[in-house]
Parts: sequence; structure tokens; C-alpha cells
Amino acid sequence: VTIERAVQLYVIDKRSQGLGGGVLKKYERELERFCNFMAQRSKRFPHEIALDTLTEFRAEWGDTYPSSTTRAKVQERLRGFLRYCYEARLIDRIPNPSPIKVDEPPTMPLSPEQYTRLLEVIPDEFPDPKAQRIHAFVQLMRFSGLAVGDTVRLERDELIYDSKKRIYRAVTDRQKTGTDVSVALPPEVASEVISAMKLNRHPKYIFWNTGTGKLQTAVTNWQHDLRQIFRAAGQLEGHPHQLRDTFAVS
Repeated sequence: VTIERAVQLYVIDKRSQGLGGGVLKKYERELERFCNFMAQRSKRFPHEIALDTLTEFRAEWGDTYPSSTTRAKVQERLRGFLRYCYEARLIDRIPNPSPIKVDEPPTMPLSPEQYTRLLEVIPDEFPDPKAQRIHAFVQLMRFSGLAVGDTVRLERDELIYDSKKRIYRAVTDRQKTGTDVSVALPPEVASEVISAMKLNRHPKYIFWNTGTGKLQTAVTNWQHDLRQIFRAAGQLEGHPHQLRDTFAVS
């Protein structure tokens, strides 16, 4: 079995785990770079993967992955592939590169004052009905813990009414990991999301207008709008992930 074939099998295994297309593309793209790197050195079989080779491969990441957080994630995915090779008995040991130090501060939760200000600036930045949709989008992220991509692709039938507890729940799976999610929403947030859903012309999605094209394009557009309100709220270093952080600590 060649390294190229091992990568194909590994991606097939990951796809069977239910990972989203965006995550699978990262595995494919990064492992294709590794295949090419090894092929350039006339090393085509898994047993030829050694620590010195991985060290040399990682030395090229500076320009490709400027963020230390990204480099750490890439190394984590590469180690997952090596672990697969070991369990498939394609290698007799897993080379272990040294850890990558992440020198970027983590995002932090928003204070109640920061969050209130974030909502206040939305009507000033966007006209209705877009302002109403963005307000509901922010509220849903804050009170569900969903990432931007998961919120964009949330389907209408994934907002489910729990008749026993008389609450709405967001029931979906994370695009990045395939993990199931079921989160109870405050009544006022659920009502706001339902109102926003009525403004969206697509019959399947709550916030994704077209439901066609690439999901990443829609996600990028929403990220742009979210960063705009952070800037308008005076939070120049603000990041949409802080809404998930706020949900997590609350």
C-alpha cells in the first residue's frame, strides 16, 4: 500500500464518520501536500515515514499556515493519519514530532455590556429586514453555542418544539465534527428565530437565502456582517467565536 493509497483509505474512513465536506477537504488538501512532499524525495510507502522527514515537512509550514493555531491543527490531523497507518499495520511505530506552541490568545466570552452593545448597533448598520435576520442570527449563536457555519446551514425542521417541556430546541449536527447537538432555546430567542425564518425565501434553511452554491461562500458573507457589528460596537478585535464562548461559560 502506497502513502497515496493510505491517504485515500483514511479519507474514506473519515467520510464514513459523517464529517462535513469542509473538514474533509482540509484532510484531503493537507495530506495531498504530504504525499507530494514524500514523492519528491522518492519515498512512496508508509514505512518510509520517519521523524526526520516529518520535521523537514513541518519546516515548510511557516508560509502556508501563518497561524500557530492552524499549524497545530494540521499536525493533529497528520498524526491522525499516522495513527490510522499504525492501526492498519502499515507502519510499526508512530513518529512523534514535538508539540507546536500556540502563541495566539484564545477568544474570550463577552460581558453582558458588550453583548448588549453588539445587539444595539445592528439596526444602525443594516436596514430591515436584514437587521432583523442578523439580530436573530446573533441571538441564536449566543444561546445555542452553534458555530457560524452550523447556524448558516441550520434547517427549518431542525428547530423542533418539545411539547413535553414546551420549549424549542435546536437539534442538528456539527459540520466540523459530526457531533450531535440538541440545545434548548429561551422562548424569546426561539420566537425571534421563527420570525427571521419567515423572512428567508428558501424553503429548507432558516438563514441561508439561496441554499445553493458553496456553503463556505455563505459563511464568509455572514462572518463579514458579524465582524462589521463588532467594529461598530467598538470591539475592534471582536470575533464571532466569542458568541460560542459566551454560551459556554453561561
